[in-house]
Amino acid sequence: MQTKDIISTKDGRKLGRIIDVEINEEGKITYLIVEHKKKFRSILGNGMDASFNFNQIVKIGEDVILIDV
Repeated sequence: MQTKDIISTKDGRKLGRIIDVEINEEGKITYLIVEHKKKFRSILGNGMDASFNFNQIVKIGEDVILIDV
């Protein structure tokens, strides 16, 4: 999954790539931790990485993961 780009379904913008995941005590993925692009970083107003709820995933493709944000 780390080699896949994260793409917003809202506007088609590339949000970054997965650098880590958060797993709950049941062993299920709850969040994707994404190292985002500089443009997205400026929107957040800080240098922190973004996290997206696993439920926001619309489709996992061969090259990309589509996320509804």
